[in-house]
Amino acid sequence: MYCFGSACPTEPAPRGQLMHVRLRLPGIWVLEKRIGQPPCRNVAVYDASKQSAALQKNAPYGLAAAIVHIYVRYVDLLVTLFPPIMKAGWTATADSFQQGNEPSKAIDTNMNTFWHSLYNPSVDPLPNWLIVDMKSTYQIHAVSYLPRQDGSANGRIGGHRIEVSVDGTNWELVATGTWFNDAIVKRSNFVPRTARYVRLTSTTEAQGAGNPWSAVAELNVFHEVEYNYVSRDGWVVSADSQETTSENAPATNAIDGDLNTYWHTKWGGGAAAPLPHWFQIDAGAQITVGGLSYLPRGTPGNGRIGQFSIQVSNDSTTWTQAMTGMWVDDDLEKISLFIATARYFRLNAITEAGNRGPWTTAREIRLVLGEREVVVAAPSPSKGLWVNTVDFPLVPVAVAILPNGKMLLWSAYARDNFGGSNGYTQTAIYDPVTGESTPRTVSNTQHDMFCPGISMDFNGRIIISGGSNAAKTSIYDPATDSWIPAANMQIARGYQSTTTCSDGRVFNIGGSWSGALGNKNGEIYNPSTNTWSLVQNALVSPMQTADKGGVYRSDNHAWLFAWKSQTVFQAGPSKAMNWYDTIGTGSTTGAGNRAADVDSMCGNAVMYDAIAGKILTAGGAVDYEGVNAHSNAHVITINTPKTNPTVTKVPNMAFPRSFANGVVLPDGTVFVTGGQSFPKPFTDTTAQFVPELFNPATNTWTQLNPMAIPRTYHSTAVLLPDATILQGGGGACGGCGVNHLDAEIFVPPYLLNTDGSRKARPVINTVASTVRLGATLSITTSAAVTQFAL
Repeated sequence: MYCFGSACPTEPAPRGQLMHVRLRLPGIWVLEKRIGQPPCRNVAVYDASKQSAALQKNAPYGLAAAIVHIYVRYVDLLVTLFPPIMKAGWTATADSFQQGNEPSKAIDTNMNTFWHSLYNPSVDPLPNWLIVDMKSTYQIHAVSYLPRQDGSANGRIGGHRIEVSVDGTNWELVATGTWFNDAIVKRSNFVPRTARYVRLTSTTEAQGAGNPWSAVAELNVFHEVEYNYVSRDGWVVSADSQETTSENAPATNAIDGDLNTYWHTKWGGGAAAPLPHWFQIDAGAQITVGGLSYLPRGTPGNGRIGQFSIQVSNDSTTWTQAMTGMWVDDDLEKISLFIATARYFRLNAITEAGNRGPWTTAREIRLVLGEREVVVAAPSPSKGLWVNTVDFPLVPVAVAILPNGKMLLWSAYARDNFGGSNGYTQTAIYDPVTGESTPRTVSNTQHDMFCPGISMDFNGRIIISGGSNAAKTSIYDPATDSWIPAANMQIARGYQSTTTCSDGRVFNIGGSWSGALGNKNGEIYNPSTNTWSLVQNALVSPMQTADKGGVYRSDNHAWLFAWKSQTVFQAGPSKAMNWYDTIGTGSTTGAGNRAADVDSMCGNAVMYDAIAGKILTAGGAVDYEGVNAHSNAHVITINTPKTNPTVTKVPNMAFPRSFANGVVLPDGTVFVTGGQSFPKPFTDTTAQFVPELFNPATNTWTQLNPMAIPRTYHSTAVLLPDATILQGGGGACGGCGVNHLDAEIFVPPYLLNTDGSRKARPVINTVASTVRLGATLSITTSAAVTQFAL
């Protein structure tokens, strides 16, 4: 198999033809062929678990994700990776340093040394900065920071800014935020920037005690590079040992292009051959290479190489050492870079990575040529700009914009994991002005607020109900920066939906993900009396989808819109629509189907014109997971409660999406971003990187510039007070490898001049902080305005 879908040639690629290949997660191959000038790329994504492929157009450059084995049988490939830039010749300076902890210690590739700001005999107060000069210009995609590794927490960086420059004078912000207080490496990913200099500024120390120190063990900078695999035609391989009796595992299996075979040293018929072991390549003639690729065995992992060395020779007798190191015990491809000209190459396995026994195995062994940096064209401001990443101390599974302009975010009982009913939640308050977050563990409400219902009451308080502690309700009051335990719900729920009604009460329905299964009919919360009351005739069954997961999934994520006279309109995700009356025992009134649309679980519904009752629906899938998403889009217009709305089919999105996010912008357009074409929780496979903008005035979709980081299950997006968009999160699955403790900031096209600078905007000089229903809201601005959005 060579390629999949319309991104590929009509005929299989001939041997030796270069194709771009990038891999996002284990089991996913992405075959890529350039069909235009950068940044236009089409890729065909093959999921080995489903044995199917899907076309992804305009795939982004600089993908920030785990790179694993990349291989297609019978084709010599150009493999695209995102390695750290080699630091030979780099220099580092800082605003201060302690003797013995010079700035150079942050780039010496030794994790046991570190730069430390001055603390004796005097203290250099925060902020502190460290500047790295890479001596050459690169197009970079990420910067990583390793805290000191000597067991001390002093100097761990919390609040930070990362800036880049081509001249050391003019700086551009690429990342800001707050890192968590631990010794684990931190990585900030962003859209490509051209830079020679990188400046890391520490604004707070992570321990939260006001300590005035900063320390960096290692600073790495990442770029996108391409490597050619060397053709294996004519190779002769040998090994010190091979198993051919108890299984067919000769050395030649490591170059046969079959991922289901492997070389295994002798283990059957008696004592196993002891370590160390070697695998030798005779290339047939001298060649110049830039490294060696080793693909370990999958499960079980017996024989994966740990400590290794690579030697080269021109006569197979006299050997020169080219590389030594230690590989991690997993099944991901390892590429060790060195430059050598030789005919013979020998990989020496000194230890077994998991200490499981005296064996050595390899699925595939290849030689690679030298690297070439991939450079892409700068994005056009006419398609908006992703300006910087925001690093958070947790995965922002849920967020809420507060009346004071800050943002509340939270995950679960853990920063990056969920499970159980633990009675506490990791939260933070993000300040868009400073770019930093203040973390807080909330335990006084005895509520694990993972995957709850979320609404804002008339006083600007955030009402959070259900989730992992399925009956609980918690209230965050931004006026006092306090958490308040509220009354338990009548029905325990998780993944339900809530909305604030026209009288200020909060309606709640569905949610069989947590608590008992089924019968999650409506109830309503009265903030004035702190009581939940059942709305017996607000029935959940009419709004359920036909999900193959049953009621556990079918009553999740209702698309609710509060409307006149204390009614609520349910627009989806079921194809059937309904009205709910919330007065007294309530009622349920069918509102017809959403035209010819199908069930659209985990799709989007956004009210973009509250006066006219206009709702855009887009994307989703007939089941929660494990099926293809669709790109269907409709506009629903609601008017008189309990009557059928008008449903208009509008053009589909360019990309099918589930787990996407939709945000209405101040000009009435709708921004849809992220998601997957094949929804699968806790993965970033088939992630959609190109956002789309719906214009209701023309009923058209416009593709915008791609983001850097996948945003799929458990991702969020909100409009910030400055009219930019924050999109973040994804994951929250512990050690799954797809946790995203960050966000990216997008500037919509209408805020930008043609050169990418910000347009001049009128200033709101005065505005009342509160207004009652039916009253007048007075606003004064610095200049005349033609449109106003509330």
